[in-house]
Parts: sequence; C-alpha cells; structure tokens
Amino acid sequence: MRCRRERVSGSPPSRAEWAAAMTLAVLPFAVNPLAAQDLQPAPLEHAPVPPPAPENDAQGNRQITFGADQVSYDSTNTVITATGNVLLQNGERSVRADKVVYNSKTGKILASGRVRFVDESGNQLFTDSVELTDKFEAGSMQDLLIALRQGGRLAAKSGERKDNGDVELSYAAYTGCPVETSDGCPKKPTWKITARRVVYDPTNDKVRFSGAHLELFGARILPIPSLAIRTDGGPVNGFLVPDFRVSRNNGIEVSDSYYMRFGDNKDLTASAYIFSQAPPMVSAEWRHLTGIGAYQVTGYLTESKRASNLTGNSTDTTRDPRGYLFANGKFQFDPNWSLTTSIRLASDRTFLRRYDISYDDRLRSTANLERIDDSSYLSIAGWYTQTLRLNQVQGQQPIALPAIDYRKRLADPLAGGTIELEVNSLDLIRTEGQDTQRAFAKAQWDLRRITPWGQVVQLTGLVRGDVYHSDANDLTTTPIYQGLPGWQARGIAAAAVDVSWPLVGKAFGGEQVLTPRVQLVATPPIRNLQVPNEDSRAIDLEDTNLFAINRYPGYDRFEDGVRLTYGVDWQLRRPGWKIQATLGQSYRFTGSTDILVDGTGFYNKLSDYVGRVEVRYKDFIKLTHRFRLDKDNFAVRDNEIDATIGSSKTYLEVGYLRLNRNITQIEDLQDREELRAATRVAFAKYWSVFGSGVFNLTNSQEDPTFTSNGFQPIRTRLGLAYRDDCLELGLTWQRDYVTAGDAQRGNSFQVYFSLRNLGVR
Repeated sequence: MRCRRERVSGSPPSRAEWAAAMTLAVLPFAVNPLAAQDLQPAPLEHAPVPPPAPENDAQGNRQITFGADQVSYDSTNTVITATGNVLLQNGERSVRADKVVYNSKTGKILASGRVRFVDESGNQLFTDSVELTDKFEAGSMQDLLIALRQGGRLAAKSGERKDNGDVELSYAAYTGCPVETSDGCPKKPTWKITARRVVYDPTNDKVRFSGAHLELFGARILPIPSLAIRTDGGPVNGFLVPDFRVSRNNGIEVSDSYYMRFGDNKDLTASAYIFSQAPPMVSAEWRHLTGIGAYQVTGYLTESKRASNLTGNSTDTTRDPRGYLFANGKFQFDPNWSLTTSIRLASDRTFLRRYDISYDDRLRSTANLERIDDSSYLSIAGWYTQTLRLNQVQGQQPIALPAIDYRKRLADPLAGGTIELEVNSLDLIRTEGQDTQRAFAKAQWDLRRITPWGQVVQLTGLVRGDVYHSDANDLTTTPIYQGLPGWQARGIAAAAVDVSWPLVGKAFGGEQVLTPRVQLVATPPIRNLQVPNEDSRAIDLEDTNLFAINRYPGYDRFEDGVRLTYGVDWQLRRPGWKIQATLGQSYRFTGSTDILVDGTGFYNKLSDYVGRVEVRYKDFIKLTHRFRLDKDNFAVRDNEIDATIGSSKTYLEVGYLRLNRNITQIEDLQDREELRAATRVAFAKYWSVFGSGVFNLTNSQEDPTFTSNGFQPIRTRLGLAYRDDCLELGLTWQRDYVTAGDAQRGNSFQVYFSLRNLGVR
C-alpha cells in the first residue's frame, strides 16, 4: 500500500503521524508578550512569508509580522478575523493557521484549522485549535501533537496553562521513535513513555512526567516514578535505567546511576552496585570542559575479599578496601604548548577482572608536556606502569621520570639536504631492579631527489653520541639486557642510500604500480653490549622495519655493519578493488652478531623473507596478511592475519597470530599462537546474533611454561540484540576460562537497553 505524500513547509502532520499520536508531551513555544495595538491588518491578497522581524521596535513595543489571505474587522466587538494562510511572526517564533480571531477586549487569540506553532528553538506544535493570550502564550488546546527539534514527539489529549506559566498536559505520551515508515504509512513506535500528567516548564525548557511507565513493543514493562526531559535535547538531572547482570564472581548484580549537571561544561554521574554474593560498590564519573581543555575522572570503591596467594592454590582470603581510578585530559595553553595526562591505578591485580571493568594486563599512567611549532618539537614526560600479571614483580616495572625529547629541523639546507637535530634523556627507576639513566645527542641529514629516469634516491647520514649510567645490573635476569654498571659512553654513525623506481602501467583491467627498491646501509662497530637494553627488546624482522636504518626499536640497540636490503612493492587498483603487496630480504656483509638473536629473522648474513599483502574490496572485504618465511626451508616463522568480511550489520572478523621463532633463552621473545574471532549476523530487519572469542593456541612445545594442549579458550561471548533507529536492547552471555585469584572462571549474563532522545542506557 502506498502511503507517502508530499509535505510542504507549514503543513500539518500526516495522517500517519496523527494515527500514531501517542508520542508527545512538551509545549515547545516561548512566552513573550504581544501587544494588541501592534496587530495591524494585512492586505487582502495572499501575503508572502516575511523574514523574521525584530521582537521589539525602537520604542520597546512588541513588533509582529502579520499576513493572511483575508482580514475582516468587527468594530462593534473590536474583533479582528483573519482567514487563509494566516501567519503571525515575532522574531523566530511564529503561528500558522487557517483562521485566527483576535478579541482586543479580552486579549485572547483563537487559532484554528491546521495550527502550527514554532518556537525559537525549532520545536513545533500541531493542533486543530489553540487559544493564545495577548502575550503570545497558549492557553488551552485539545488533541495536540508536538515535534521537538531534537527528534522526539509528544502527544496529549489536552493541555492547559497554569498561573505560574507551566503547561499541564493530560493523558500524554512521549517517544523518540519515528511514527511513520519510509513510505509514509503509520508505524507504532518501538518504545514510548506514557503518563496521566505531564508538566512543561517553558522557563527552563523542561518536561516532567508524573506516574509514568515505559512501554516496549506495546507492553508496559517498567514504572518510572519520576522522569524529566529537556525540549532542547540537553541532559536533565535524574536516575538512569538500572542495569542487570549475573556473574560467577558476584552473583546477581543490580546497578543504577544518578546524573547531575552542574553547568553546560561539567557533570557528574554517581552509581551504586548491589551484589548477591559480594559487598556493595560505588563509582563516580566527573567530566569538565574548561577554557583550555577537558578532563574526566572515574573512580570505583568497595570492600571485598580477595585471594592472598594469587599464584598458588591457597584459599586464604583477606578483606580490604578495593578500587580503581582512571583520569585523563588534555589542555592547550596556547597554539604551541599542551599538556596530556592519563592516570590508571588499581588497588590490586584482580579487581578490574572480577568486576568486569577491564581485562588489561598492565595499567599505564603518564603526563606529557609538549611544545610543537613549524620546525621543532619538545616533550617532557613521565611514565608509571602497574602490572596486573600474577607472576610479575611490581618492583621490576620501570618508572620513567623524566623522559625528555627535543627535535629541531634547521631552516638552512646543507648540500641540498635537510638537517634535524635531536637531544634525548631518560631516567628509569625500579624499586627492586636495575636503574638506568641515558642521554644522547643526534644529527641526521637527509637528501631526496628524483632522477630524470624516475628513480627516487634518498641519501641519509647520521651521527649520535650516547652516555649511560646504570646500577644493580645483576638484577636484570637476561644477560644481554644488563650492560656494564657505572658510566658508559658510545658513538654511532651511519650512512645509507635508498633507491626506488616506481613503474606504472595497465594490468587486469586496472592500473598497477611496481616499485623495486634497494638500500645500502653502513655503520661502524658499536659498543652495544656495554650499555643496558631497556627499550629495544621486542625485535623481529618485519615489513615495517625491513628498510629502517636501525631495525631495532627504541634507542638502546643499533645494528652495525654493512648490509644490502632489497625488495619490491606492488599495487593494483581497479574499480572497487585495491591490492597491495610487499616482499623483501637483506644481506649483511659485516657486523657483530652479539646483540642479534637467532630466530628474529636477521641473525645470519642472509635474512628471512618478510612480506605483507593487503586486499580491499569496497567496504565489504579487508584482509591484511603479514608473514616471515625461513630463508632455508620457507617455514612460516611469523604469521599474522587480520580479516573483516561483510557489512556493518552482518560481518565476520578474524585475527590470527603465530610466532614460531624457536627462541627459548629470552623471556621477551617466546613463541605464541592466538586466535581471535567475532561475528554478527542480522536477521528480521532489526535483530541480530553476535559472538566473539579469544583462544590461546600455544602448546608446551612452543612455550615450556604452558601446560595446555594447544587449544585453551580465554574468553567467549554470545548474544542476541535488537536495534532500530530509536531503541537498542540485548542479552549477552560471557564465559571466562581463566581463574586469577578471586576473579574466577565462569559465566556472566547481562541485559541492557538504550533509548534514543531520552538519555537512558
């Protein structure tokens, strides 16, 4: 059935909207006086829509723009009657109707026939008849429909203005859902709030419901003793809808939050949690937007039992105050200077997991003061890391304070190339481990040219001087990370030439770019093992560092010797498709192997093969595959796959990682194998089922510390969800397979929903 009809500006609601009129409540127009003497008859001809007039003239009198097809005046009763496309306009407020009758004796204005009232905020009132005072206020009305600018609708059987200016609506309903289909047919809203009495406060743009109920899919499911919304879409102080959860650790959980708004730039949300198997918990979130930036602070606090021995089988528990603090913010003092902060601290290692707040295995806190301009960069930062891993000692975690980095690009080129200077210092402190201080100064020269034949040539020269100081080196268990105690110094120099040759042509119905690339790097012998290794431990040959001058991350290790790196990039573009591929290898002529580890890909003179393949088809397919192949037998040493297939409603995501390096003597470079998967399948237009899982595929042969057989689920999740343009609800089941202290393995269930234009989650 076809229900669509064309809508014109100022026309009344469609038949579908009237048929669904059970969705509104809020009188949206402002209250400003309208003086009778300012009401002037308009010409009898049809009056065009005038632009908004000033609210007051030079003498302070109300100024009204008035137009109609026909106007008559009864001098005996002093009644003015306007008919046909009647328009009253004052500033940004306006009234349209088929007929308007003004009685100057009583000061009453009666508008009837397709009445449309618009306030300065854009809220619209539709009704068949409304009585206005000479102050341009609605007195009483019947069968009204209000469309709020923010998207909600309110319907009421009747409305009446009280002496204090409030408007009381009877038998009203509100919804944020559409009441028409895309074809213009009537549609029942997914949810609505019904109430016998609704009060609109025009001064504060607020609507209060008394004795309200929430209805979902036509069924009344939840009483709401007190509810308030704003006509301008802003937040309102009050309670949010409770959350319900059942978990293995805490039993049945019921939580609710109270929202408090202290201004347009700051608010507070306080929450309480009641558990059947644990003491209560409270939390609060404070948000503040200042004149120079923004910050937020979130905290949790409770007192509950936790395991005394996290790594053993002991059942001993202690009852202590427990909690979590998270705060972050950024402040821009001027166009150059800024401060970024983040604080994450937990009372113990299992609190976040037990209460399903986070599954991170470490919490980082930092403060970073930066200055950035066109040619320089300065960072003064501090870092603190709290480990949540059960088998790690907190005292071994470094505290970086301060970490200073300054870079300056010189304006005048040298021999046609640019020069960048860098000064860096770092102080690492451990309460139960090695302490390290480092400082260096570096200068780097880069020259890039394109030859007449199209080759891109990059020349690089680098010199650096380092100074280190360390003590308690023997507390670092891996010998090649320790360095020598006391003061140590070293010098670094490197030179590199990099040549690439992009070749463009047609292929496979599209355009391809084939780019061979070769690089030669030369570095004199470097005193690497004499200094500690703090930031260059996680080393693997990859496509991202294959052509780097220093293939080690960080600053503490620098690869020396002479090496030649070669590879090829290939790219194909055709309608809807984009394919990219990279493959490369390196050969080391000279250089020390003291810092190189067999299994990382470049221990031998001839390195392993590394590559990357990316495939994209519109927004439907996205595949990235990174790999490293053994140079001798082509065994897969590193294998990483990230794939997404599907639309935003139905999709499959898969992530797979395998590190097969056969390195056993260094804890930072153990083998790992992991599978991650997530999927969502949409059905019946608004419904979907979803699931996800994380699986540890590492076996005891890959890592002797593991006792699993190569398939150990870590966490799985399964759920059913409904989502349309105004409602989201779902049921989720989650299972954790790992016990860590009082964060025990088991099942959790959660029911959630959120309503559009109501601020309910």
